[in-house]
Amino acid sequence: MKLHAHILVALLLAAQTALAQSSGQPSSPTGNESRLHSDFRREWLELHPCQQQLTRPCSEFTFGHITDISQTLITGQPLHIAVGSLSPQNGFAAGLAFVEHKDFSDEWRMTTNTDAVATGNGSWRAGSYLTAYRLPQSHQVIGVVMGTPTKAQKKPAFQIAPIFNLYAQTTSLNRLYFYGLGPNTLPSGQSAFGLTETIAGTSATLPLNRDGISFTLELNGRVPQLRPDTRETVPTIAQLYTESTAPGLTRSAAFIEPGGGIQIQPSLFNDHLRLHYLANIQSFTSLGGTPYSFRRWTADIGHEFPLASKVYLTASNPQNGPDACTPDPTSTPCPSPTHVSSTINHEGSISLRLLLTGSATSAGKSVPFYFDPTTGGSDIDSNPILASYPDYRFRSPNLVLLRGTIEHTLPKLPLGVYFSADAAKSPLPRSDIDFANLRQSYSVGLTVHAGGLPLVYLLFAWGGNEGTHTTFSLSNILLGASPRPSLF
Repeated sequence: MKLHAHILVALLLAAQTALAQSSGQPSSPTGNESRLHSDFRREWLELHPCQQQLTRPCSEFTFGHITDISQTLITGQPLHIAVGSLSPQNGFAAGLAFVEHKDFSDEWRMTTNTDAVATGNGSWRAGSYLTAYRLPQSHQVIGVVMGTPTKAQKKPAFQIAPIFNLYAQTTSLNRLYFYGLGPNTLPSGQSAFGLTETIAGTSATLPLNRDGISFTLELNGRVPQLRPDTRETVPTIAQLYTESTAPGLTRSAAFIEPGGGIQIQPSLFNDHLRLHYLANIQSFTSLGGTPYSFRRWTADIGHEFPLASKVYLTASNPQNGPDACTPDPTSTPCPSPTHVSSTINHEGSISLRLLLTGSATSAGKSVPFYFDPTTGGSDIDSNPILASYPDYRFRSPNLVLLRGTIEHTLPKLPLGVYFSADAAKSPLPRSDIDFANLRQSYSVGLTVHAGGLPLVYLLFAWGGNEGTHTTFSLSNILLGASPRPSLF
């Protein structure tokens, strides 16, 4: 943790140095001003709105000043406050994020994101993320936009040029639960453990054409480290389980994980149907002679039916790191967190999703339990599946999910209503990957929109046979940013 504290200190010192150089009323940029100094100067002006009124006396402080300053504090570049939820049961996290970019003479841009956050229970995450891509020309990129798009813009967001990522991230979680493996475990089998995982790797998105077809590649190194959690009222994991019932419990391992796949994201029937298809294969190879190597395949098939095509919800931009909401803050502003649509019954969609995951091992090998996908509540990446059940309730190397979702904004408010119905299971043998004996769960609630994108979820879930579950979560990526590497 000391290393990450040093990162925070370095960010603070950089901010203080830059701001000190522009103390008082910042001077106009000069030819010798660096990009970093220019970015800090611009952010300083955004935090001091009266200083921008250079030709007349400063007007009275207004509510608009408060919202503008708040937006800069949360989304400003190069330095802003980082907030979000870590994995379920580990709380709300806050810290700092540093975002910067550099343009090269061959029209390539490199963006860097570095952040560190911590929660009240001592969990934390720190990481650095680098993205490189060729600056698109008008004919090289089609993106989802806010407001009323032109016909040429009515396409899902994808890039014609390739995008490359390099990242290193460490996440330390003090509270995770394990109930055993398979779909028939009992609530009485609940146990607790902690996990620290370091992920370092690279990924790439290689578009094939303008029809939304692209290849994905990744190569990750993973170092998970388990520890007991003795602060809970339930037993620690080693008190109830052994290596045979929880593979990976007693032996540490490091992993090399290459993977690749294809994603298809076209817009059909005059944008009345958007497809989100992904087929992916990963190979987890354990190092040091540990018996935990396995292969995983994933098929994620989504159909989205926009309820209207006049207003578009902001889509994730693969050019952005997880702490950025615009690839170029000097020319493109972040979507306003205080944006309120003036339209009625426009921002919303109905979605149908089928998710299948299967794992395979060779003789004498097993899948470590901490890499198994889970159903119940939300998984370790904060994705809700069977939300009425407790978090991490069912765990196995395989997963089946059927989901229907309706999400729609309320008129002239930054709020949305949400409903979803899940049918899912966590089968142990791959032969049980079918649609029999699925558990059901239903969720209804409110979403808080920021910049047109659902950012905060307050949901009440029911169904199944283990009661109800109320959840509150705040997205751990900034508006329109790309997701962080998965923890499993």
